[in-house]
Amino acid sequence: MSVRAATGSDIPELSRVLADAFFDDPVMVWMWPDPERRRRGLPRLFAVEIRHHHLAGGGAELAEDGDGVVRGAAMWDPPGGWKQSTLSSLLSLPGLVRAFGSRLGVGAAVSGTVEDAHPVDPVHWYLATIGTSSAGRGGGYGKALLRSRLDRCDAEGLPAYLESSKEDNISYYERFGFDVTGEIRIPDGGPTLWAMWREPVRATP
Repeated sequence: MSVRAATGSDIPELSRVLADAFFDDPVMVWMWPDPERRRRGLPRLFAVEIRHHHLAGGGAELAEDGDGVVRGAAMWDPPGGWKQSTLSSLLSLPGLVRAFGSRLGVGAAVSGTVEDAHPVDPVHWYLATIGTSSAGRGGGYGKALLRSRLDRCDAEGLPAYLESSKEDNISYYERFGFDVTGEIRIPDGGPTLWAMWREPVRATP
């Protein structure tokens, strides 16, 4: 397998892979209870987020198998770049309306809750999204994507932050050095996310 930076031409395939990976995610199910609406909305949501935010920060990466098929993707935001700018938010709005339809308010409430819980200091890399397609699960693509950016975090001496939307995934992230720092509860009976922080690993002299 190989990991490389994503480009604009990769957006359709990245959106498809991430939509597949997150179809049963508790937060996505909460935002789109109807499976068919979720199936249509997820790729639109990821396409908007990648195009108008993640690509610009240089942290969008994908993992391919030996045949060049995309099996996983990770969307990292660089230090100081995790929050969308006003311009990015405005550019994203039409696509978000198409993705959510009448559920736009629910999506906005989830986004606002997660954003309000985001640590401001110290500066850090933010893993906004990571996922592997159904066909790629168990193939080590998630590990390769994590290591690609975490090695850079260690080299730069910078921490990393993520939210896990599945409790079962906490132990997986812990193996890479992340620790749970708190719980984020989506209002109105929504699911819980777990905030996780990782300090950089210092090289042994």
